[in-house]
Amino acid sequence: MTKKFDIKSTALAGSGKKRIEWAGRTMPVLRDIAKRFNKTKPFKGIRMGACLHVTTETANLMLALKAGGADVRLSASNPLSTQDDVAASLVKDYNIPIFAIKGESNKLYYEHLNSVLDFKPQIVMDDGADLASALHSSHKKLSGDILGGTEETTTGVIRLKSLEKNNLLLFPVIAVNDALTKHLFDNRYGTGQSTIDGIIRATNHLFAGSTVVVAGYGWCGRGVAMRARGMGARVIITEIDETKALEAVMDGFNVMPMNKCAREGDVFVTLTGNINVIRPEHFLLMKDGAIVSNSGHFNVEIDLIGLRKISISTREIRPFVEEYTLKKENKKILILGEGRLVNLAAAEGHPAMVMDMSFANQALSAEYLIKDAKKLENKVYPVPREIDSSIAKLKLESMKIKIDTLTPEQKKYLSSWEIGT
Repeated sequence: MTKKFDIKSTALAGSGKKRIEWAGRTMPVLRDIAKRFNKTKPFKGIRMGACLHVTTETANLMLALKAGGADVRLSASNPLSTQDDVAASLVKDYNIPIFAIKGESNKLYYEHLNSVLDFKPQIVMDDGADLASALHSSHKKLSGDILGGTEETTTGVIRLKSLEKNNLLLFPVIAVNDALTKHLFDNRYGTGQSTIDGIIRATNHLFAGSTVVVAGYGWCGRGVAMRARGMGARVIITEIDETKALEAVMDGFNVMPMNKCAREGDVFVTLTGNINVIRPEHFLLMKDGAIVSNSGHFNVEIDLIGLRKISISTREIRPFVEEYTLKKENKKILILGEGRLVNLAAAEGHPAMVMDMSFANQALSAEYLIKDAKKLENKVYPVPREIDSSIAKLKLESMKIKIDTLTPEQKKYLSSWEIGT
Protein backbone atom coordinates (compact mmCIF):
# COMPACT_ATOMS: atom_id res chain seq x y z
CA MET A 1 0.00 0.00 0.00
CA THR A 2 1.35 3.41 -0.99
CA LYS A 3 2.01 5.71 1.94
CA LYS A 4 0.07 8.98 2.09
CA PHE A 5 3.19 10.64 3.53
CA ASP A 6 6.43 9.69 5.24
CA ILE A 7 7.89 12.04 7.84
CA LYS A 8 9.60 11.72 11.23
CA SER A 9 6.57 12.58 13.41
CA THR A 10 3.41 14.67 13.15
CA ALA A 11 3.99 15.58 16.82
CA LEU A 12 6.59 18.11 15.63
CA ALA A 13 4.00 20.14 13.74
CA GLY A 14 3.53 22.85 16.38
CA SER A 15 7.04 24.30 16.13
CA GLY A 16 7.06 23.77 12.37
CA LYS A 17 3.94 25.88 11.85
CA LYS A 18 5.42 28.78 13.82
CA ARG A 19 8.65 28.60 11.83
CA ILE A 20 6.77 28.51 8.50
CA GLU A 21 4.86 31.62 9.57
CA TRP A 22 8.10 33.30 10.68
CA ALA A 23 9.73 32.73 7.28
CA GLY A 24 6.59 33.96 5.53
CA ARG A 25 6.95 37.34 7.27
CA THR A 26 10.02 38.12 5.14
CA MET A 27 8.73 36.66 1.87
CA PRO A 28 6.44 39.50 0.70
CA VAL A 29 6.85 38.84 -3.04
CA LEU A 30 5.77 35.22 -2.75
CA ARG A 31 2.97 36.29 -0.40
CA ASP A 32 1.59 38.71 -3.02
CA ILE A 33 1.83 36.03 -5.70
CA ALA A 34 -0.03 33.58 -3.44
CA LYS A 35 -2.84 36.12 -2.96
CA ARG A 36 -3.22 36.46 -6.73
CA PHE A 37 -3.04 32.69 -7.20
CA ASN A 38 -5.81 32.26 -4.64
CA LYS A 39 -8.09 34.37 -6.84
CA THR A 40 -7.06 33.15 -10.31
CA LYS A 41 -6.36 29.45 -9.56
CA PRO A 42 -3.83 28.95 -12.41
CA PHE A 43 -3.03 25.40 -11.25
CA LYS A 44 -6.57 24.12 -10.76
CA GLY A 45 -6.59 20.38 -11.49
CA ILE A 46 -2.80 20.23 -11.97
CA ARG A 47 -0.65 17.65 -10.16
CA MET A 48 2.72 19.08 -9.15
CA GLY A 49 5.65 17.02 -7.91
CA ALA A 50 8.56 18.75 -6.18
CA CYS A 51 12.00 17.57 -5.08
CA LEU A 52 13.28 20.51 -3.06
CA HIS A 53 14.91 21.13 0.31
CA VAL A 54 12.13 20.76 2.88
CA THR A 55 12.60 24.05 4.72
CA THR A 56 10.41 26.85 6.01
CA GLU A 57 10.94 28.79 2.77
CA THR A 58 9.96 25.81 0.61
CA ALA A 59 6.88 25.39 2.78
CA ASN A 60 5.76 28.88 1.82
CA LEU A 61 6.24 28.01 -1.85
CA MET A 62 4.11 24.87 -1.41
CA LEU A 63 1.38 26.96 0.22
CA ALA A 64 1.46 29.43 -2.68
CA LEU A 65 1.10 26.61 -5.21
CA LYS A 66 -1.74 25.06 -3.23
CA ALA A 67 -3.45 28.46 -3.08
CA GLY A 68 -3.29 28.42 -6.87
CA GLY A 69 -5.24 25.16 -6.97
CA ALA A 70 -2.33 22.73 -7.37
CA ASP A 71 -2.32 19.22 -5.92
CA VAL A 72 1.24 19.08 -4.57
CA ARG A 73 3.61 16.41 -3.30
CA LEU A 74 7.11 17.12 -2.00
CA SER A 75 10.22 15.06 -1.33
CA ALA A 76 13.62 16.24 -0.10
CA SER A 77 16.39 17.04 -2.58
CA ASN A 78 19.07 16.15 -0.01
CA PRO A 79 19.03 13.52 2.77
CA LEU A 80 20.27 16.01 5.36
CA SER A 81 18.37 19.16 4.42
CA THR A 82 14.91 18.30 5.77
CA GLN A 83 13.54 20.29 8.70
CA ASP A 84 11.41 17.59 10.32
CA ASP A 85 9.09 19.99 12.15
CA VAL A 86 8.34 21.80 8.88
CA ALA A 87 7.54 18.52 7.14
CA ALA A 88 5.22 17.64 10.03
CA SER A 89 3.35 20.94 9.83
CA LEU A 90 2.87 20.70 6.07
CA VAL A 91 1.27 17.28 6.55
CA LYS A 92 -0.78 17.98 9.66
CA ASP A 93 -1.75 21.64 9.28
CA TYR A 94 -1.87 22.05 5.50
CA ASN A 95 -2.65 18.54 4.23
CA ILE A 96 0.31 18.49 1.82
CA PRO A 97 1.90 15.03 1.41
CA ILE A 98 5.60 15.15 2.33
CA PHE A 99 8.14 12.37 1.88
CA ALA A 100 11.26 13.44 3.74
CA ILE A 101 13.10 12.64 6.96
CA LYS A 102 16.34 14.35 8.00
CA GLY A 103 19.18 11.82 7.89
CA GLU A 104 17.33 9.38 5.64
CA SER A 105 19.40 6.71 3.91
CA ASN A 106 20.20 6.89 0.22
CA LYS A 107 17.72 4.04 -0.33
CA LEU A 108 14.93 5.87 1.49
CA TYR A 109 15.79 9.08 -0.36
CA TYR A 110 14.98 7.41 -3.67
CA GLU A 111 11.90 5.69 -2.25
CA HIS A 112 10.63 9.13 -1.29
CA LEU A 113 11.43 10.51 -4.73
CA ASN A 114 9.53 7.59 -6.27
CA SER A 115 6.54 8.38 -4.04
CA VAL A 116 6.35 11.79 -5.69
CA LEU A 117 6.62 10.28 -9.18
CA ASP A 118 3.99 7.63 -8.40
CA PHE A 119 1.64 10.60 -8.05
CA LYS A 120 2.06 11.06 -11.86
CA PRO A 121 2.82 14.80 -11.70
CA GLN A 122 2.22 17.09 -14.67
CA ILE A 123 4.67 19.77 -13.50
CA VAL A 124 7.93 18.86 -11.76
CA MET A 125 10.03 21.21 -9.62
CA ASP A 126 13.62 20.15 -9.13
CA ASP A 127 16.60 21.15 -7.03
CA GLY A 128 19.38 19.13 -8.63
CA ALA A 129 17.35 17.44 -11.42
CA ASP A 130 16.82 14.14 -9.61
CA LEU A 131 13.12 14.04 -10.55
CA ALA A 132 13.94 14.86 -14.16
CA SER A 133 16.69 12.24 -14.25
CA ALA A 134 14.29 9.58 -12.96
CA LEU A 135 11.74 10.62 -15.60
CA HIS A 136 14.40 10.08 -18.24
CA SER A 137 15.45 6.66 -16.89
CA SER A 138 13.54 4.53 -14.38
CA HIS A 139 10.20 6.36 -14.82
CA LYS A 140 10.36 7.16 -18.51
CA LYS A 141 6.82 5.90 -19.07
CA LEU A 142 5.52 8.81 -16.95
CA SER A 143 7.21 11.51 -19.02
CA GLY A 144 4.28 11.72 -21.43
CA ASP A 145 2.17 13.29 -18.68
CA ILE A 146 4.72 16.04 -18.01
CA LEU A 147 3.82 19.51 -19.23
CA GLY A 148 7.17 20.90 -18.10
CA GLY A 149 9.58 21.37 -15.25
CA THR A 150 11.60 23.96 -13.36
CA GLU A 151 15.17 23.65 -12.06
CA GLU A 152 16.55 25.55 -9.07
CA THR A 153 20.30 24.82 -9.17
CA THR A 154 23.38 25.31 -11.31
CA THR A 155 24.12 21.58 -11.03
CA GLY A 156 20.63 20.63 -12.17
CA VAL A 157 20.69 23.02 -15.13
CA ILE A 158 23.98 21.46 -16.26
CA ARG A 159 22.40 17.98 -16.19
CA LEU A 160 19.33 19.14 -18.11
CA LYS A 161 21.34 21.00 -20.74
CA SER A 162 23.32 17.81 -21.26
CA LEU A 163 20.04 16.00 -21.98
CA GLU A 164 19.02 18.76 -24.40
CA LYS A 165 22.40 18.72 -26.15
CA ASN A 166 22.05 14.99 -26.77
CA ASN A 167 18.42 15.39 -27.99
CA LEU A 168 17.17 13.35 -25.03
CA LEU A 169 15.16 15.96 -23.11
CA LEU A 170 11.54 14.81 -22.98
CA PHE A 171 9.79 18.00 -21.84
CA PRO A 172 10.46 21.76 -21.61
CA VAL A 173 12.26 23.03 -18.53
CA ILE A 174 12.61 26.56 -17.13
CA ALA A 175 16.10 27.20 -15.73
CA VAL A 176 14.99 29.10 -12.63
CA ASN A 177 18.60 29.11 -11.41
CA ASP A 178 19.63 31.36 -14.29
CA ALA A 179 17.16 34.14 -13.51
CA LEU A 180 18.94 37.33 -12.49
CA THR A 181 16.73 37.60 -9.41
CA LYS A 182 17.82 34.09 -8.46
CA HIS A 183 21.55 33.62 -9.01
CA LEU A 184 22.64 37.20 -8.36
CA PHE A 185 21.01 37.12 -4.94
CA ASP A 186 20.24 33.55 -3.78
CA ASN A 187 23.56 32.11 -4.97
CA ARG A 188 25.72 35.03 -3.91
CA TYR A 189 24.12 36.42 -0.76
CA GLY A 190 22.12 33.38 0.34
CA THR A 191 24.89 30.81 -0.14
CA GLY A 192 27.50 33.26 1.11
CA GLN A 193 25.79 33.81 4.44
CA SER A 194 24.27 30.37 5.03
CA THR A 195 27.44 28.43 4.20
CA ILE A 196 29.46 30.30 6.79
CA ASP A 197 26.52 29.99 9.20
CA GLY A 198 26.63 26.20 8.75
CA ILE A 199 30.39 26.00 9.32
CA ILE A 200 30.19 28.14 12.45
CA ARG A 201 27.22 26.24 13.92
CA ALA A 202 29.00 22.93 13.34
CA THR A 203 32.44 23.96 14.60
CA ASN A 204 32.26 27.33 16.44
CA HIS A 205 35.37 28.22 14.41
CA LEU A 206 36.64 31.81 14.41
CA PHE A 207 36.95 33.12 10.87
CA ALA A 208 38.92 36.23 11.83
CA GLY A 209 42.59 35.44 11.27
CA SER A 210 41.85 32.11 9.54
CA THR A 211 42.80 31.15 6.01
CA VAL A 212 39.73 30.08 4.05
CA VAL A 213 40.08 28.23 0.74
CA VAL A 214 37.09 28.64 -1.59
CA ALA A 215 37.03 26.18 -4.50
CA GLY A 216 35.13 27.77 -7.39
CA TYR A 217 34.46 31.44 -8.08
CA GLY A 218 30.99 31.25 -9.52
CA TRP A 219 28.20 33.23 -7.88
CA CYS A 220 28.15 30.91 -4.86
CA GLY A 221 31.93 31.03 -4.48
CA ARG A 222 31.90 34.81 -4.81
CA GLY A 223 29.36 35.00 -2.00
CA VAL A 224 31.32 32.79 0.40
CA ALA A 225 34.60 34.56 -0.38
CA MET A 226 33.00 37.97 0.19
CA ARG A 227 31.48 36.96 3.53
CA ALA A 228 34.62 35.18 4.77
CA ARG A 229 36.74 38.24 4.01
CA GLY A 230 34.17 40.43 5.75
CA MET A 231 34.67 38.34 8.89
CA GLY A 232 38.42 38.92 8.84
CA ALA A 233 39.59 35.80 7.04
CA ARG A 234 42.37 35.61 4.47
CA VAL A 235 40.72 34.06 1.42
CA ILE A 236 42.32 31.92 -1.30
CA ILE A 237 40.41 30.99 -4.46
CA THR A 238 40.98 27.90 -6.62
CA GLU A 239 39.63 27.91 -10.17
CA ILE A 240 39.87 26.08 -13.51
CA ASP A 241 38.41 28.99 -15.52
CA GLU A 242 40.91 31.66 -16.55
CA THR A 243 38.38 34.50 -16.61
CA LYS A 244 36.93 33.71 -13.20
CA ALA A 245 40.42 33.33 -11.76
CA LEU A 246 41.35 36.73 -13.16
CA GLU A 247 38.17 38.23 -11.71
CA ALA A 248 39.04 36.80 -8.29
CA VAL A 249 42.48 38.40 -8.49
CA MET A 250 40.93 41.74 -9.49
CA ASP A 251 38.54 41.39 -6.54
CA GLY A 252 41.57 41.24 -4.25
CA PHE A 253 41.77 37.50 -3.50
CA ASN A 254 44.76 35.20 -3.74
CA VAL A 255 44.42 32.57 -6.47
CA MET A 256 46.41 29.34 -6.58
CA PRO A 257 46.04 25.61 -7.32
CA MET A 258 44.56 23.33 -4.67
CA ASN A 259 47.81 21.39 -4.29
CA LYS A 260 49.50 24.62 -3.19
CA CYS A 261 46.88 26.17 -0.93
CA ALA A 262 46.06 22.81 0.70
CA ARG A 263 49.02 23.44 3.02
CA GLU A 264 47.74 26.89 3.99
CA GLY A 265 44.00 26.52 4.56
CA ASP A 266 42.29 26.30 7.92
CA VAL A 267 38.82 26.02 6.38
CA PHE A 268 37.97 24.62 2.93
CA VAL A 269 34.67 25.10 1.05
CA THR A 270 33.90 23.52 -2.33
CA LEU A 271 31.31 25.19 -4.60
CA THR A 272 32.16 23.93 -8.09
CA GLY A 273 29.44 21.48 -9.13
CA ASN A 274 32.19 19.02 -10.06
CA ILE A 275 33.49 15.74 -8.70
CA ASN A 276 36.53 15.08 -6.46
CA VAL A 277 37.69 18.68 -6.15
CA ILE A 278 39.49 17.83 -2.89
CA ARG A 279 41.30 14.48 -3.14
CA PRO A 280 43.65 12.32 -1.02
CA GLU A 281 46.75 14.12 -2.28
CA HIS A 282 45.26 17.34 -0.91
CA PHE A 283 44.24 15.83 2.45
CA LEU A 284 47.81 14.61 2.96
CA LEU A 285 49.07 18.18 2.59
CA MET A 286 46.55 19.78 4.94
CA LYS A 287 47.16 21.05 8.45
CA ASP A 288 46.21 18.93 11.42
CA GLY A 289 42.59 19.85 12.24
CA ALA A 290 41.73 21.31 8.83
CA ILE A 291 37.97 21.85 8.38
CA VAL A 292 36.60 20.63 5.03
CA SER A 293 33.07 21.38 3.84
CA ASN A 294 30.97 21.41 0.70
CA SER A 295 28.30 23.84 -0.44
CA GLY A 296 27.87 22.46 -3.96
CA HIS A 297 24.62 20.59 -4.57
CA PHE A 298 25.81 16.97 -4.55
CA ASN A 299 28.10 15.24 -2.05
CA VAL A 300 30.71 14.42 -4.69
CA GLU A 301 33.04 17.40 -4.47
CA ILE A 302 35.02 15.97 -1.55
CA ASP A 303 36.54 12.53 -2.27
CA LEU A 304 35.36 10.81 0.90
CA ILE A 305 36.04 7.33 -0.47
CA GLY A 306 39.64 8.32 -1.07
CA LEU A 307 39.82 9.92 2.38
CA ARG A 308 38.64 6.71 4.06
CA LYS A 309 41.36 4.74 2.28
CA ILE A 310 44.12 6.91 3.78
CA SER A 311 42.53 7.00 7.26
CA ILE A 312 42.89 4.62 10.17
CA SER A 313 39.74 5.69 12.03
CA THR A 314 36.73 8.03 12.01
CA ARG A 315 34.45 9.34 14.73
CA GLU A 316 31.73 11.93 15.13
CA ILE A 317 33.33 14.50 17.39
CA ARG A 318 30.43 17.00 17.25
CA PRO A 319 27.04 16.92 15.50
CA PHE A 320 27.71 17.07 11.75
CA VAL A 321 31.50 16.95 12.33
CA GLU A 322 33.30 13.72 11.48
CA GLU A 323 36.95 13.46 12.44
CA TYR A 324 39.16 11.36 10.14
CA THR A 325 42.54 10.29 11.53
CA LEU A 326 45.03 9.81 8.70
CA LYS A 327 47.52 6.95 8.62
CA LYS A 328 50.25 9.49 8.01
CA GLU A 329 51.30 11.31 11.21
CA ASN A 330 47.89 10.64 12.84
CA LYS A 331 46.77 13.95 11.35
CA LYS A 332 43.08 14.88 11.85
CA ILE A 333 40.81 16.09 9.03
CA LEU A 334 37.32 17.36 9.96
CA ILE A 335 34.52 16.73 7.43
CA LEU A 336 31.28 18.65 7.92
CA GLY A 337 27.80 17.33 7.16
CA GLU A 338 29.00 14.12 5.48
CA GLY A 339 30.28 16.27 2.62
CA ARG A 340 26.73 17.38 1.81
CA LEU A 341 25.44 20.94 1.62
CA VAL A 342 26.82 22.34 4.86
CA ASN A 343 24.39 25.27 4.94
CA LEU A 344 21.43 22.88 5.12
CA ALA A 345 23.05 19.93 6.90
CA ALA A 346 24.34 22.00 9.81
CA ALA A 347 22.20 25.16 9.60
CA GLU A 348 18.84 26.37 8.26
CA GLY A 349 19.79 27.17 4.68
CA HIS A 350 19.28 30.53 3.01
CA PRO A 351 17.46 33.35 4.80
CA ALA A 352 13.80 33.64 3.80
CA MET A 353 14.31 37.17 2.50
CA VAL A 354 16.49 35.98 -0.38
CA MET A 355 14.51 32.78 -1.05
CA ASP A 356 11.50 35.04 -1.54
CA MET A 357 12.86 35.91 -4.99
CA SER A 358 13.98 32.38 -5.88
CA PHE A 359 10.64 30.83 -5.04
CA ALA A 360 8.75 33.66 -6.69
CA ASN A 361 10.62 32.60 -9.84
CA GLN A 362 9.56 28.99 -9.24
CA ALA A 363 5.91 29.93 -8.79
CA LEU A 364 5.70 32.27 -11.78
CA SER A 365 7.68 29.92 -14.02
CA ALA A 366 5.23 27.13 -13.21
CA GLU A 367 2.36 29.45 -14.12
CA TYR A 368 4.15 30.31 -17.38
CA LEU A 369 4.54 26.59 -18.20
CA ILE A 370 0.82 25.98 -17.69
CA LYS A 371 -0.09 28.85 -20.02
CA ASP A 372 2.48 28.17 -22.76
CA ALA A 373 3.35 24.46 -22.51
CA LYS A 374 1.98 23.69 -25.98
CA LYS A 375 4.15 26.40 -27.55
CA LEU A 376 7.38 25.19 -25.95
CA GLU A 377 9.79 22.64 -27.39
CA ASN A 378 11.73 20.10 -25.35
CA LYS A 379 14.46 22.56 -24.43
CA VAL A 380 15.92 24.32 -21.41
CA TYR A 381 14.49 27.86 -21.40
CA PRO A 382 15.53 30.93 -19.42
CA VAL A 383 13.02 32.55 -17.10
CA PRO A 384 11.17 35.10 -19.27
CA ARG A 385 12.66 38.56 -18.78
CA GLU A 386 9.28 40.06 -17.84
CA ILE A 387 8.99 37.59 -14.93
CA ASP A 388 12.50 38.40 -13.74
CA SER A 389 11.84 42.15 -13.91
CA SER A 390 8.46 41.89 -12.19
CA ILE A 391 10.04 40.04 -9.25
CA ALA A 392 12.76 42.68 -8.89
CA LYS A 393 10.09 45.39 -8.99
CA LEU A 394 7.96 43.67 -6.33
CA LYS A 395 11.00 43.13 -4.11
CA LEU A 396 12.00 46.78 -4.32
CA GLU A 397 8.44 47.84 -3.51
CA SER A 398 8.41 45.55 -0.47
CA MET A 399 11.63 47.25 0.70
CA LYS A 400 10.08 50.72 0.16
CA ILE A 401 12.77 51.57 -2.43
CA LYS A 402 11.99 53.72 -5.47
CA ILE A 403 14.08 54.10 -8.62
CA ASP A 404 14.20 56.58 -11.49
CA THR A 405 12.33 56.23 -14.78
CA LEU A 406 13.46 57.32 -18.22
CA THR A 407 12.18 60.61 -19.58
CA PRO A 408 10.70 60.64 -23.14
CA GLU A 409 13.86 62.41 -24.27
CA GLN A 410 16.06 59.68 -22.76
CA LYS A 411 13.98 56.90 -24.33
CA LYS A 412 14.34 58.56 -27.73
CA TYR A 413 18.10 58.95 -27.27
CA LEU A 414 18.55 55.28 -26.36
CA SER A 415 16.56 54.12 -29.38
CA SER A 416 18.25 56.35 -31.97
CA TRP A 417 21.52 56.28 -33.87
CA GLU A 418 21.55 59.85 -35.16
CA ILE A 419 22.48 61.65 -31.96
CA GLY A 420 26.23 61.60 -31.24
CA THR A 421 28.80 63.99 -29.83
